Amino acid sequence: MEERTIPYKIYLEESEMPKQWYNVRADMKNKPAPLLNPGTLAPMTAEELGHVFCDELVAQELDDTTRFIDIPVEIQDFYKMYRPSPLVRAYCLEKKLETPAKIYYKFEGNNTSGSHKLNSAIAQAYYAKKQGLKGVTTETGAGQWGTALSMACSYFDLDCKVFMVKVSYEQKPFRREVMRTYGASVTPSPSETTEVGRKILAEHPGTTGSLGCAISEAVEAATQSEGYRYVLGSVLNQVLLHQSVIGMETKTALDKYGITPDIIIGCAGGGSNLGGLISPFMGEKLRGEKDYRIIAVEPASCPSFTRGKYAYDFCDTGKVCPLAKMYTLGSGFIPSANHAGGLRYHGMSSTLSQLYDDGLMEARSVEQTAVFEAAEQFARVEGILPAPESSHAIRVAIDEALKCKETGEEKTIVFGLTGTGYFDMVAYEKYNNGEMSDYIPTDEDLAAGLAGLPKVE
Repeated sequence: MEERTIPYKIYLEESEMPKQWYNVRADMKNKPAPLLNPGTLAPMTAEELGHVFCDELVAQELDDTTRFIDIPVEIQDFYKMYRPSPLVRAYCLEKKLETPAKIYYKFEGNNTSGSHKLNSAIAQAYYAKKQGLKGVTTETGAGQWGTALSMACSYFDLDCKVFMVKVSYEQKPFRREVMRTYGASVTPSPSETTEVGRKILAEHPGTTGSLGCAISEAVEAATQSEGYRYVLGSVLNQVLLHQSVIGMETKTALDKYGITPDIIIGCAGGGSNLGGLISPFMGEKLRGEKDYRIIAVEPASCPSFTRGKYAYDFCDTGKVCPLAKMYTLGSGFIPSANHAGGLRYHGMSSTLSQLYDDGLMEARSVEQTAVFEAAEQFARVEGILPAPESSHAIRVAIDEALKCKETGEEKTIVFGLTGTGYFDMVAYEKYNNGEMSDYIPTDEDLAAGLAGLPKVE
């Protein structure tokens, strides 16, 4: 097909939207390790998980065999408000870089929450409503998940309590206000409102918080409130399942024009957008049908893949959640006040951790100033101000395109643009003022966090 017949934006028809979520675990020879009860170290049962999560979501969390799971009609109808999302050919960026590479990005910021997070938020709110619950609790880093969940809960008339990582609560007041506009209560974490929050503050006075801290508080709030359950915006198998709509739409759009990607790139914090983007491509790779180079990009300040340990660890700083086997920096590791708030998690999805450990994808860490350099370069030629999280993928996409410039190879690169950065202007201001610094934890810093890993045989 002639290059110029490929439009700048590839939109699918409504009829081409996925009707099912794809469960990549069904095609994995080595399944993700089970969640463990922190008291007994036995695999968590559905009954035990049901005290924290919604029943239907527990079933999805534990399902390692069903390849496709039907998307309820009510969720399909909600998706139609902002899906299918466009797959964009970055012609302007290619021209600016003078690269022979072909660059595409899947843009997930075309909804009010400004990110891909709404794909799972509406599913989790739907199952909470179906179960007859009063409300849900959650944590949020940059605020994208909290915003998405507040929207979803508003749609289903559910109460929503959000614990927002303190540094993001202070840096992103407008994101906080969007959540409140949709009816959510927002508490900076760690806080004095929970027992675990008070404990963390006593041990780490003045801490800027982390996703691990906020998770602990949200779980405590849910388990001590009648009619509430906890919902999570990343890491868990169920979340990657819901986000598979990203990858399935991407693959359908590429197939429509006979395009086969060579490299697929996504930012990685807990794993939701990366897992969603790569899912159908990874499925082909697992089944031996095709091969792709898949790159996870994480911040150098919180390098769980590239410098972490593959081990069982607590999912939260307060150590009240189940143990998950994952690449981790230790549940006690609290990263620097990095502006990519959504990537400040100490661990990584068990599913993605297993795939990475099996050598099916690679990982790269990048420094903050280099990320914002790429973000501004992208914004100036493509017209979208990207979220700091997404900009990690942009950084590596540009790096790979420049390698193609050096070698003359015409590789096709696809990356996930998970959301917009219009609520991240404090970070852009610091970059533009030359006040942004690159913090990379020392080996001693990481050793301190890893020293607290639980002893699991």
